Amino acid sequence: MADLDQQDLDHEYALDRDCTTLSRHVLQQMQSSVEAQDLSAIMNRVALAAKLIARRLTRAGLVEDALGFTGRTNVQGESVKKMDLYANQVFISAFQQSGLVCRLASEEMENPYYIPDNCSIGRYSLLYDPIDGSSNVDINLNVGAIFAIRQQEGEDDGTAQDLLQNGHKQIAAGYVLYGPSTMLIYSVGTGVHAFTLDPSLGEFILAAENIQIPAHGPVYSVNEGNFWQWEESIRDYIRYVHRHEGYTARYSGALVGDVHRILFQGGVFLYPGTVKKPEGKIRLLYESAPLAFLVEQAGGRASTGTEEIMSVVPKQLHDRTPLIIGSKEDVALVESFIQEHQRDQRERLLASG
Repeated sequence: MADLDQQDLDHEYALDRDCTTLSRHVLQQMQSSVEAQDLSAIMNRVALAAKLIARRLTRAGLVEDALGFTGRTNVQGESVKKMDLYANQVFISAFQQSGLVCRLASEEMENPYYIPDNCSIGRYSLLYDPIDGSSNVDINLNVGAIFAIRQQEGEDDGTAQDLLQNGHKQIAAGYVLYGPSTMLIYSVGTGVHAFTLDPSLGEFILAAENIQIPAHGPVYSVNEGNFWQWEESIRDYIRYVHRHEGYTARYSGALVGDVHRILFQGGVFLYPGTVKKPEGKIRLLYESAPLAFLVEQAGGRASTGTEEIMSVVPKQLHDRTPLIIGSKEDVALVESFIQEHQRDQRERLLASG
C-alpha cells in the first residue's frame, strides 16, 4: 500500500513537471515564429525579475532596506519606497544581457534607460511599473507589477518619441500579482493566459487559458475616500450602486489586485480624475494602456470615461489618464452617467446663451 501511495505521488510530480511553462506557451501562441522566439525570451526575463522580486517580498520584514521610504521622490513628485527602487533595478538587471530590449521605460525613471549593447540588435522596448501598490508592502498586503512590450520604430535620438503612440502599438502586455501565490498574466494578442509560480520548480506553470471577463459583474472597485473630489457624474454612479442590489465594493489599494479580481469575477475598477486633477492618477504608458490591452483581449473594456484607453495618445512619457476598466456592461454604465452630465451641461449652456 505504501508503495502504491509513493507511486501516486511520483506520478503527480511527473505530471507537474510536464505542465506548460510560460516560455513554451508563448511559442505555442505565436506558432514558433521569429518574433515568438524574441517575445518568449523577453517574457522569460520578465519572469526572472518577478521571481527575484517575489523572493524579496517574502523576506521583506527580515532583510535590510526592504521596507519604508528612501527619502527620494520620483518624476511625479511621489515619495519613493525602498521596494520601488529595488524592483526597478531588478528589471534593469534582468534585461542587461538579454540582447533584445534596447530601452526600458518606468514610472520610477524620468527618462528611458538605454542598454547600448542591445540596441544594435534589439528593437524592443519594455515599459513597466515595477511595484504597483507599494504602499501595501509595509503592511504585508498584495502588490503587483505591470508591463508592456513595444517595437522600436525608426531611429531614436535619445528622446524615445516613438513611444508616444496609442495602446494599439503594444505587441504584448501583462502583470504580475504577488499574493498567496505569485501569478503572471499575459497576452500577445491571442487571448489572456494565467500562470502560477511553482517555487519547487522555479517555473511559471499554466493555470488558466483564454480567460474571458464576464459581461457584467457584481464588483465595483474605487477609492470612495475621494468621493467629494470627483465630478458629479461619478458621484451619481456611486449613489446608483449604493441604491441597487447586487453590487459589492472591493478596493485593495493595488491596481493589479483589483483588476485581477475583476478579470475573473467581472465588475468595474474606477480611478477617475478629480475636479482639481481631471487627468487622474494612473500612468497611461505603464499602467492604463497595458491593462487595457489585456482586458480587451479578455472581452472587456477600458475607458477614460469619454475615450477608449487604447486610443489615447500621450504627449509625454509620464502622462496620466482617468481609468474605468472591466466588464463591458459595467464600463458602459459608468460612461452613461458621464455622458448624461455632459448633455445636461450643453443644454444649460444653450439655455443661458
